[in-house]
Amino acid sequence: MTFELEQLMKKQKLNIIDVREQDEVDNGHIKGIIHMPLSSFGRHLNKINKNDEYYVICYSGARSTQAAQFLANQGYKVTNVMGGMSIYQVELVYEV
Repeated sequence: MTFELEQLMKKQKLNIIDVREQDEVDNGHIKGIIHMPLSSFGRHLNKINKNDEYYVICYSGARSTQAAQFLANQGYKVTNVMGGMSIYQVELVYEV
């Protein structure tokens, strides 16, 4: 799915939820993500709405699977990005 995500990003702006923890995001993330760490996921639901479609990503796909399943059960339109950031090949943003 990561390759497909990269191709879609070249064509349109996507809503990408990154569920990694802050230190992981600081070490590189996709520009424009919605950061919703899995450890405090429920406190960030106000950042998203059920009318939009979201791609959920983490490092490998395990945490994003949990988050995507939770969101889908709540009525959100989501796609889990299997493989996650571990195989993501496009330019990243780094925080200092």
